[in-house]
Amino acid sequence: MKILFVVNSYFSQGNGLDESARRTVQALRDAGQEVRVLSGKNFENPDGPQPDYPMEKFHFPLMQPMLDSFGYAYADWHGKTVEDAVRWADVIHLEETFFLHHAAMNWARKLGKPITGTYHVHPENIVYNCLGFTGGHLICQILYRYWCRVFYDNYKYLQCPTDNVRDRLIRHRVKAKCFTLSNGVIPDKCIRPKTPPTDYLDPERPLDLIYIGRTAVEKDQPTLYKAIRLSKYAKRIRLHIAGRGPKLDQYTKMANKLYEDGVVDYQPTVGFYDREGLRQLAAKADLAVHCALVEVEGMSITEALQQAVVPVIAEAQYSGTAIYALDDRSRYPAGDAQALAARIDYWFDHPQERWAMGFKYAESMKQYEIANCAQVLIEMFQKAIDSTKYAIYPLHYPVFTSISREVIRFYRRIA
Repeated sequence: MKILFVVNSYFSQGNGLDESARRTVQALRDAGQEVRVLSGKNFENPDGPQPDYPMEKFHFPLMQPMLDSFGYAYADWHGKTVEDAVRWADVIHLEETFFLHHAAMNWARKLGKPITGTYHVHPENIVYNCLGFTGGHLICQILYRYWCRVFYDNYKYLQCPTDNVRDRLIRHRVKAKCFTLSNGVIPDKCIRPKTPPTDYLDPERPLDLIYIGRTAVEKDQPTLYKAIRLSKYAKRIRLHIAGRGPKLDQYTKMANKLYEDGVVDYQPTVGFYDREGLRQLAAKADLAVHCALVEVEGMSITEALQQAVVPVIAEAQYSGTAIYALDDRSRYPAGDAQALAARIDYWFDHPQERWAMGFKYAESMKQYEIANCAQVLIEMFQKAIDSTKYAIYPLHYPVFTSISREVIRFYRRIA
């Protein structure tokens, strides 16, 4: 089976979507499948590995500085490379819904090749970051409908990492067959010792609290800072923010103000960690907090959970991350700093229960191992190929497709 993955910036570091794509491609190759990648070049490391079908970088007018802060890049879609890639493949798998993917989809339709995809991004992820606040709901609705009609209605199958995503798609009557399947986690040995350290119950020791995720408006780190001010354990909390993003400077100042105001006794740390760094940080953490208002799956926290740390996760309308919480003690209503402070205080009030519960969380991650997810994807690809042999692709919603073509022409003129 020849599988083509289409993704904007396959080799970008620190971007959850691209990290997920790399893990999935490797898992499929490990399972014996032939997989090639159509993507932008490895811009961060030009001398490093490159995609099978490399594309030049597209500089997005006005938005490029923000995209650079994410560690993200758009690929160009001009030239014969896209056609060559699609002609090679038996099935085309789209990881996003942007210009390169639209070009690949059009060639797939012309050549009668089946199209599948994975839902990785909510429109709110894009709109909230462009606006700098959690508004623009009408714009989100328009963008979501555009994606559904132009892209998802032309897919055979659409992988939904959580039921939260699938239910939203079903409400919009997407024509693709939507099914729930995690993006999968790479199995990682838990390095946290089975018995707690000798000073674990010391009432004076610092309590390490970690937040793993981009410093972006939809990740809602400010709610955590408010909750720390409300916590009875505030003085003992040693805060670690692991991530980067457009709000890095602003959120770093907010974190440091906790120390400057005397709320915490320990200077917070804010920075980007590689996989091993995150592993070490999580293995020593007392609690992992995840506040995102918008999150498709939240794979960043799974690496922490494999290291037996207890989470506290926000429940939000457009976030599926709360699926990882094993009970209500690890969930709170998104944006509610008082409720978050109460969950933090509960777990710090019960250190022995917290230690034992951490290993239950590590065990719960086994069901999401990526090798299992890859096998389901292989079955999906084969079904898509088999169902396309005698099928004729309909052109759904030509008005939306026409608008899409005009948008692409516009950006070609100004690029």
